[in-house]
Amino acid sequence: MQNDFPQKTQIAIVGLGAAGGVLFGKLAEAGFDVVGLEAGPFWDSDNDFVSDEREMEKTKWNDPRISLGENPLDLGGGTSGKGVGGGTVHYTMMSLRMHSSDFKTRTIDGVGVDWPIDYDDLEKHYLEIEEGLPVSGPDDFPWVERSKGYPMRAHRQSCMDARFKLGAEKLDIRVASCPLACITEPLTGRQPCINRGFCEQGCKPKAKSSTLITYIPRGIKAGGQVISEAMVTRINLDETGKKAKSLVYIKNGKEHELNCEILILSAFAIETPRLLLNNKSKKHPQGLANSSGIVGKYLMCHTDHVVYAKFKDPLYVYHNPPVTSLTQDFYETDPVNNFARGYTLAPYSGRPISFALLAASARNDLWGQKLLDFMREYNFWLQLGMIGEVLPQENNRVELSSEKDEFGLPIPAATFSMGDNEKKMIEVGYQKMEAIMRAAGAIEMFRAPLFVHLMGTTRMGNDPKKSVVDKNLKAHDLDNLYICGNSVFPTSGAVNPTLTTQALAARLASHLTEKFK
Repeated sequence: MQNDFPQKTQIAIVGLGAAGGVLFGKLAEAGFDVVGLEAGPFWDSDNDFVSDEREMEKTKWNDPRISLGENPLDLGGGTSGKGVGGGTVHYTMMSLRMHSSDFKTRTIDGVGVDWPIDYDDLEKHYLEIEEGLPVSGPDDFPWVERSKGYPMRAHRQSCMDARFKLGAEKLDIRVASCPLACITEPLTGRQPCINRGFCEQGCKPKAKSSTLITYIPRGIKAGGQVISEAMVTRINLDETGKKAKSLVYIKNGKEHELNCEILILSAFAIETPRLLLNNKSKKHPQGLANSSGIVGKYLMCHTDHVVYAKFKDPLYVYHNPPVTSLTQDFYETDPVNNFARGYTLAPYSGRPISFALLAASARNDLWGQKLLDFMREYNFWLQLGMIGEVLPQENNRVELSSEKDEFGLPIPAATFSMGDNEKKMIEVGYQKMEAIMRAAGAIEMFRAPLFVHLMGTTRMGNDPKKSVVDKNLKAHDLDNLYICGNSVFPTSGAVNPTLTTQALAARLASHLTEKFK
């Protein structure tokens, strides 16, 4: 029987989402003594997940955060999760690799910064994650070189996809099925996707390959221990100030201390810098791993600006996962544009509440009876969105506010404002989406601004003065502290970050196994 409150472990992982879940499973299977700590509950897919948007808000990070800047971001909700599995419990399952150019934007396009690794360093780890989840995908995905095909056939296409493809092909734009962390064939204990449609509310039949039902059970079977509803508040160092000795967490209103030989922070782009910045001392006056002053800076997101398009015939967009097709024909820098880098386009199907809220935020006339009338035509509308690259800017950042939460911790405050490059990209993206929908037969359209995905704040790099962790994700300032997650991204790319986050986790697990085993 496991001890609910162990006093020591070889490896402690803070945060059991996309990255932490993979690390927990792989490191436990490698023979390490591993304890994973998660601030939220340990979800039970059978009993906790229901097809109800309001009820399933409980899977998201709803703790207080402060959002500032010219373009304040959603700092919880759909951007991060709270509970074992983290955001993979409610994400859209889009499992897209970054392109080779994403790792060298400074060298190729003169913007952003180069990563300390490249695509070839991650390719085998992309494959490993795609097999481990597994990912379903098309036979032909023309925008990224692969050494092997997807392990499962692509998800079926919907009326929404057919309409998108119709408009795109009239404009000579290539379209492919979207690779998804969603099984299309039965596996032991898991049913293939039944098109229930409430993917962003959890997945009751376990078709979604969240870490909650993939890597974390593997880790538990191998002897790893999960401590849920445990909020980590402090990191203690040894007498040299160069090693993390233990962490302190609060569970059931009581403090507990866990000693560890290796500490991995995988608590996403807000909570990871928050924990580091809050752990100041004489030897680390700016917070842990922050001699560079970079912790919390270079916060990034993706533009996910949407065109709502209405058609004469019903599309029944709820009969499918949120995204099942896309194009990346506009991903790379194009000399005809007045901006660098690019975007992915994909039709999207939001559930009724999120569909209504975004529409109402974009149109002041949609309220009362007019909003009700609009929603009665829900089946006739399609949302086409762009995942656009946002360049790293130092003034976009996460800091600690003077306000405290229920644990006595400073509430994080995030500041974000778009740069000129993003503004130019969004306008061109809007025009491209409108052209596709017009070619597909849209009879009415309007625009809705949106930002998604949080990245940056503890960037990786070779120079300790300009980054927080090295290419193996070890903190420059500490000998046994590693950071893994979206927060280490130097640039954002123009794809959902989850698959790259998990490939980085697989790479780190392999590195630690080779180094210590």
